[in-house]
Amino acid sequence: MDFMKLPFDTDEMLAGLKPWIECESPTHDSDAVNRMMDLAAYELSALATIERIPGRMGFGGSLRARFPHRDYGKPGVLICGHMDTVHPVGTLDVLPFKRDGEICYGPGIMDMKGGNYVSVEAIRQLIRAGVETPLPVTVLFTPDEEVGTPSTRNLIEAEAARNKYVLVPEPARSDGGAVIGRYAIARFNLTTKGKPSHAGVRLGDGRSAIAAMARKIGEIESMTGDDCTFSVGVIQGGQWVNCVSSQCTAQALSMAKTQQDLDDGVARMMALAGEADGVEFVVSRGVTRPVWEPDQPGTMMLFDMARHIAKDLGFELTGASAGGGSDGNFTGFMGIPTLDSIGVRGRGLHTLDEHIQVSSLVERARLISAMLMRLS
Repeated sequence: MDFMKLPFDTDEMLAGLKPWIECESPTHDSDAVNRMMDLAAYELSALATIERIPGRMGFGGSLRARFPHRDYGKPGVLICGHMDTVHPVGTLDVLPFKRDGEICYGPGIMDMKGGNYVSVEAIRQLIRAGVETPLPVTVLFTPDEEVGTPSTRNLIEAEAARNKYVLVPEPARSDGGAVIGRYAIARFNLTTKGKPSHAGVRLGDGRSAIAAMARKIGEIESMTGDDCTFSVGVIQGGQWVNCVSSQCTAQALSMAKTQQDLDDGVARMMALAGEADGVEFVVSRGVTRPVWEPDQPGTMMLFDMARHIAKDLGFELTGASAGGGSDGNFTGFMGIPTLDSIGVRGRGLHTLDEHIQVSSLVERARLISAMLMRLS
C-alpha cells in the first residue's frame, strides 16, 4: 500500500477535529473528560472494539480501542494519548476553535487532541482502503497526563507490556522533530503552617503561612541549575484579608536529565522541610516520571523508520531527548520501543495562543499510517 495515495483531506480533518476541541476537557473536571471520551468512543465505535475503563482517584475514565486484525489480541502497536487539557471549561470564550490561513487555534488542539485525532484518521483511512497492518493496533486514551498520570500509570504500563511498540502522538518539537527520550520529573506538595491572628489589631501575634511560603518559593527556585530545575506553579493560601494566614499550600516541579540528578534534586527539596520562626514547612513527594534514556536500540529503530518515511514526505525528522514529560516516560523506561512527539506541529501549548500548523494534519497522518504499515 502506497501511503501517499491515502485520501487524507485537510478540510475534512479540521471538520472532524473541531468537535473534539469544542468538547473542553480539563483534567480536574472528570465529567468534562468523560464527555470527551464519549465523543471519541462514538467516533471509534464504527472502527474498533471499544472498552470504557472507569476512572479512579477522582479523575475521568479511559478509552481503549482494539481494531480488527487476524492476530487480534497478540502483541502489536499501542498508540497512547491523553484527552485531558490544562485549559478550564470556558477557555473557548477567549480561545475559540478558529482557522486563520495555515494556523488553527483552540484549547488542547496542540496538546494533544490534534495528534490523537490524526492517529485515529490514519487508522480510519487504512481500514477504508481495505489494508490490514502487519501487527494489530490498539489506541489508549487516558484522562490525567497533565497532572503526572497518577491514576492511569499502571494501566498504561500494563497495556504497553502487551505490545511490541508504542507510538505517542504528543505535539512535535519546535523543529517538527520526534522525541526519543525524556528527562525525569518529580512533583512535590508543599505546606506552610503558621499562626493566625487579626491582621488589623494583633498583626504581631501571628505568623504568616503565606509570607513563609513566599520566602520558600524563592529558595526553591534559586536551586535551579543546569542539571536540575525547580519551579513552583500552584499556590493557595488564606481566607480573609484581615486574618494572618495559618496555612498555605503549593505545588512544585523538578526536572532533570538523568535519574541521579533528579534523585539529588529530590533530596535537596526534602531537606528544606522543618520549622523556622514559628512556621512549619512540610514537603511530601507527588507523582514522578522516571527518566527515559535515549538511544535505546528499539526506539532508535522506530526513529530511523520514521525518519526515512519523513524524507519521502519531503521533510527532515530530527530526534532528541526532551523535557516536559509525557506518558512515553513510562513506556520508554520499561524498555519498550517508543517514539514520542510524532503528533502535530504548532506553538503556544498550555497558553491562550495554542495553535497548530494546518498542513501538519495530513503530514502526520501519512507518517503514522506508514509506520503502522511497516512495523512488524
